[in-house]
Amino acid sequence: MEAVGNLTWRAPLPPTSTRSTADVEQQYLVEVELAERLRSAPRTQRLGLYGAVYDELFRRVPSHSQLTRKVSDAERRAAIELRMSSLRRFLHPDTVFLEIGAGDCSLTMEVARHVRKCYALDVSREILSGVHDPKIETVLSDGCSVPVPPGSLTLAYSFQVMEHIHPDDAMEQLRNLFAAIAPGGSYFCVTPSRLNGPHDVSKYFDTVARGFHLKEYTVTELEQLFRSVGFKRIQAYTIVRGHSLRLPLGLVKMIEAGFERMPASWRRKLGRTPFIHHALSAGVRAIK
Repeated sequence: MEAVGNLTWRAPLPPTSTRSTADVEQQYLVEVELAERLRSAPRTQRLGLYGAVYDELFRRVPSHSQLTRKVSDAERRAAIELRMSSLRRFLHPDTVFLEIGAGDCSLTMEVARHVRKCYALDVSREILSGVHDPKIETVLSDGCSVPVPPGSLTLAYSFQVMEHIHPDDAMEQLRNLFAAIAPGGSYFCVTPSRLNGPHDVSKYFDTVARGFHLKEYTVTELEQLFRSVGFKRIQAYTIVRGHSLRLPLGLVKMIEAGFERMPASWRRKLGRTPFIHHALSAGVRAIK
C-alpha cells in the first residue's frame, strides 16, 4: 500500500491507465464529497440533485474517464453483444421491453429488432433526444418514477444503474417498476457485487463504496428487496463464454454467506477467480 498525502492506496492503477495518481485522488475526494451530499439530502431535494452532482463532478474532474475515454465501434458492439447474451433468451416477438438508464439507447435499439415495443428510460432528456426508432418510446424519469402504462411491460432491464441510486429511491423505483410490469413479466437487474468491491473509484482507497456507487448489493440482498415489493420468483444468471447460464440461487447465496465472513483482502483476491467471479456478478431476474 502506498500512502499519498492523507490517502492510502489499497490497489494500484491498472497498467493500461493513462491517468495520474493525482487525478484519481482528486476524483475520489470530489466523489466522496458529492456522494455524501446525495446520501444526506432529504428526498424532496435529492431527486433534483442527481444530475447536478454529476455535472459538478465532470466540471471539477475534467480528467474523468467518462469524459476522456474513447470507445471504438468494435468495443461498443462487443459491449452490446455481451448484454444481449444475457437478454436473448427472454426476448420474443410480443415482448414489451424497458431499459432503465438507457443512455444513448444503443442496447435498446438492438433489442427493438427482436420485440414488439421498447421504452427507453433515463433522467436526461438530452441523451434520449437522438432516438428516432418507431418501435422505441423514450420516457423521462426523475430517478424514481417509471412513467409507462401500468402492467404494460413483459421485461424490464437495468445494467449498472441500481448502485448509483440512493437506497430509499431504489426502493421507490422498484415499487413503481413492479406496478409497470405485467403478471408473469420480469425485471433483469445487473449490478456489481458488494462482496468483491467496491467497484467505483473507492476501490483504490476503501473497502466499501463511498463514491457515486451509493450502495452496492449482494444477490441475497437483491432477492430480499425484490420479494419485499411483491416479486414471486427470483433467479440468478451469469455469462460464460458468451452464453447465458442459470445458476442455482441457493448456491450463489451460500457462496455469498461464506464471503461475508472473510477478510476484505481475501475477498478481493478470491473474487477474481473465474467461478467465484461468475457467482458474485450474477444478474438477478425477478418474476412477477
